[in-house]
Parts: sequence; structure tokens; C-alpha cells
Amino acid sequence: MGTRARRTKSPTHNGTSPGSSKEAGISNGHANVNGNSIGRAKGKGTVRRMNSNIELSRRNILHDSSEAVTANLISREAFSLDNDPSKTEGKGNNVASTGFFDMPEQDQKNFGLLVLLYFLQGVPLGLATGSVPFLLKQHMSYGEIGIFSLASYPYSLKLLWSPIVDAVWSPKVGRRKSWILPIQLLSGIGMLWLGSHIEGMMAATGTAGGPTIWNFTGWWFFLVLMCATQDIAVDGWALTLLSPGNISYASTAQTVGLTAGQFLSYTVFLAFHSKDFANRWFRATPLDHGLMGLGGYLTFWGWAYIAVTIGLGLIKREERTRNEDGIWDVYKIMWGVLKLRNIQTIIIVHLIAKIGFQANDGVTNLKLLDKGFGTENLALTVLIDFPFEIALGYYAGKWSQEFTPMRLWCWGFMGRLVAAVLAQLTVAIFPAGGVTSWYLLVVIAEHIFSTFTNTVMFVAVSAFHAKIADPVIGGTYMTLLATVCNLGGTFPRFFVLRLVDAFTTATCTPPPLSKEAPYSCALQPDKDACLATGGACTVQRDGYYSVNVICVALGVATFVLFIRPKVLRLQALPLRAWRLSGDASSSPKH
Repeated sequence: MGTRARRTKSPTHNGTSPGSSKEAGISNGHANVNGNSIGRAKGKGTVRRMNSNIELSRRNILHDSSEAVTANLISREAFSLDNDPSKTEGKGNNVASTGFFDMPEQDQKNFGLLVLLYFLQGVPLGLATGSVPFLLKQHMSYGEIGIFSLASYPYSLKLLWSPIVDAVWSPKVGRRKSWILPIQLLSGIGMLWLGSHIEGMMAATGTAGGPTIWNFTGWWFFLVLMCATQDIAVDGWALTLLSPGNISYASTAQTVGLTAGQFLSYTVFLAFHSKDFANRWFRATPLDHGLMGLGGYLTFWGWAYIAVTIGLGLIKREERTRNEDGIWDVYKIMWGVLKLRNIQTIIIVHLIAKIGFQANDGVTNLKLLDKGFGTENLALTVLIDFPFEIALGYYAGKWSQEFTPMRLWCWGFMGRLVAAVLAQLTVAIFPAGGVTSWYLLVVIAEHIFSTFTNTVMFVAVSAFHAKIADPVIGGTYMTLLATVCNLGGTFPRFFVLRLVDAFTTATCTPPPLSKEAPYSCALQPDKDACLATGGACTVQRDGYYSVNVICVALGVATFVLFIRPKVLRLQALPLRAWRLSGDASSSPKH
């Protein structure tokens, strides 16, 4: 592929709209690195939370140049860099000029194409961050699942290579298709290979002579890397596929596509993969397998990826564009932002803020499955939780307009700590006789409350990021903030899952006629071996409870001593304290 020169213009954002989350990418709407986020079109808020392993954002992207938006902001009578961001008022200008059915036919077709591309992205993401970890619990320990969680890291780190995707391309193929076509083709081939090997790999992972968990994780790391890179290209293409007056529908397309793809691969797939769900609702004669296997599901979507890629290459043409700036220009901007003292403070906050919730987010559902909750009940829980996410997310967006963002974020933080405690109590009261109707309702209620507090935190911090980001370099600024926020929710999970195994104490008592001495069955393979020989695995100490208590305690301590005072003080700083230009270094110290 060749490198063309094109002048890079950072996508702009309206820094005064407290209710909208816009995380535009780099250069002309390029890459976005996202947390759980809000896309707002025509005044309606939409929120999406996939499995907590990973957070993705929906953003409204403007087509105007950064210079134009900056001039527009400065021309406002009330605009001043000395304003307190927490008190900034104003309405966003990010609404579409027409309703969807009033758009030109070409815009409607391009909207459908964007939905399809985001949908394809959501299919492997829903598996990697949702379904597969639950299926692995049958074969692996929590520590090994912690290793698998590393597969989601590319989506948290795509800022590192997004300038390359934006600047390096083939003029003959097209700026975005130069990346989308090979990336989707490689994804399809990878899914076909995994589809033919996945069942055996999962069963044999960790056994003597079998594939290691690192090998298994490597394949999913590759798929998530492909999805993250495809997302960078599609985000940029969305800016030119839709006409300027309807550009806000780009965020709607991403919301619809990603949500549908992840929902299909997480909730729907888990339900149809469960033999209990299939036997209860679809079969007169029970069988020992579900309606859908992971291998067949991957194979189907592997061929679907290849078919869509061929069709896209043959049918859709991309407008010719030019590039006049190099890759390093964007990296220099990011480095400049990183040197701001206030940015360094908010980065520290983001990296430690989610430690208190990690055991709840990463282990609670796995622990429920371990106790016998069943994947069909878990799928039902998430299915019921989904409409509540949408409705509660809308109200969270309204509240972010009525209250200062980081104060609302602090309320959500405290609520999320409470949710972690309630989750532990929910696991502790698991009925000895199995899942009953009342217990299922308790799990659903706890799940909804946990989701709601998560949504409140996300909406509030997205509004804060939108307020403080410099509109001249809004895309780079927002992408950087979103990357750090997302990373704070992914990097602790590996260590938390490993600690669950380390704190667990369990002893296998062999059957009466066995001459084997009691041994530890804290790890899943040892537990399976114990039960296979007719022994009994007795848990003396469940590491989940210990780790969750430690996480919550750390969350309370860091919140009271550091996080809350810092974020409230950062919120009170004038806009000048967040700018690269001007005397940013002389901003108030804290």
C-alpha cells in the first residue's frame, strides 16, 4: 500500500453539550477508542453495554473542519476559556437535518452499509468478550480465564496504531477500503479456521500435550485486533458516506450495528447453545447438546465475512481523497496532550477508578455459573436486562444535563460499589436445591442495578470529556481520554481473576475405596478430575468473596482519599487549563 499526503483535520466536537458523548477519531473522523458510551441523535439517547470486559462508544461525528467549529465557538457571546466547565451551558448542534425516511436514497443505502459493517464487527466481539469466557468456565480455572481476558486488549489500545490506518492506504483501492477489505477477509479466514478447531481446542486446552491457554487466547486476540482496526477505518468512512446534514446518523448506525452483533453473539448464542434451554423450549425429547455449536456458529460467520467483503469490493466505490500530513503529526499532538498536568491527573483517576468493581464485573457471572445457575438462566437475565439498559441509559443522559458531570459520576461510583456488595450477597444466598423463581428475580434485579450504576458513570464521564476537550484537536483529545478510561477497566481483570484462584482453598476427598490421599481441587482441572473419579470437592474458602471484599475496600479508600477530591477539583477548572494552546501550564495546581 502506498502513502498519500493529505492535510489532517481533527474532527470537531461541540464542547458545550453535556448530554452527548462524542469520541471522534483521529483526522477527518478517524479512529475512536471507546468506552461504554452514548450516541445521541435528534435528542434521543441510546446506550449500549456489552459484557463488562470491554467498553465501546457511540459517537456523533461532525463533518466541519476544526477551524470552523473553533471560530463558531469563539464567536459566541458567552464563550471564554476562563469558563468553569462544570457550569457550561448550551445545546449541541449535532442533530441531523432530516428524519431517516426523509434522507436521500443514497444516504439510506450508505446508512445500511454502515450498520452491516458495524454488525460484522460486533459478532466476534460478542463472542470474545461475552460468550466464550462463560463456555471456558467448564474447562478452565479463573486464572486461565484471566489470561483469556487479554484478548480484549486491542480494542482498548487501538489509539496506538489508528494514525497508521488513517495515513497509509492505496489510492487505487480507496482510503478506507484499503483496510476494510483485507481486514475482513483475514477475519473471515480466522473464523473459519477457529470454527473447525474450536471445540477440540477448548476441551484440550490446559491438558497434557494439548494447546495452551496462551495459544487459544492468541487466536481471539487476532480476531479482536482485526475488529479494532476495521472499526478505525469504518469510523473514518462514515464521515464521507453520509451527506453533511445527516452525518449524525453515523453514531446511530454504530449503535444499531454493534448492539445487534454483540446481542446475537452473547445473549442469543448463549441461549441456543444451552442444552437446557433447547430441551425446555424446543424439544420433546431431551438431548445432551444445544441447538447451536460454537464451531458451526464461527464457520457460518466466517463465510458471511468473506461474502460481504467480496460484495463490498465489487459493488461499492469509494471517493478519491488526498492526504497531506504524515503519521507523526497526530502522535505529536497526543504527546502534547499527555504533557498537560491536568490530563495526567485524570489519567491516574481513570486507571484506578474501576478497581473496586473488577471482581463484580469479571467474576460474579462466572461464579453463578460455577454454582449451577446455568447458561440458559444467564442468557435470560441478560435478555431481560437489555431493554432496561436502553431506558435507564436515556434517563442517565437527562440527569447528566441537570447535574455537573463528575458529581453525577461520583454518585454512580458509590452506587457501583454498593452493586458489588449486593452481587456478593446474591452469590452467597444461592439456593442449595438449585435455581428457583425468586432467586432468578433476585439475580435479574441485581444485574439491572449494576448495569444502571455503570451507565450513570459512563454517561457522566463522557459528558465531562466532551466539555474539556480542545475543539481544535477534539478527535485526538477525546480518543486519548477514551483509551485511558477503557484501559482502566481492562488491565485489572487479569490480576483479579488470578487472585480468585490464589485465594481459593478447596480439598478433594477421594471415594472410600480409593487409596489416593486428599489433594487440592481449587483449580477447575483438579476439580473436574476429582469429580470424575467419584470424589467430593469441598471448598473451605472461596476466593471470589475475598477478592471482591478487597476490591470494594480499595474502591472505597481510593474514592474517599483521592478520586472524589481530584475529580471535583478538575471539574471546577477553567477551560484554559485543558488547552494545548495558551498558558496551559499555568493552570491551577491540585
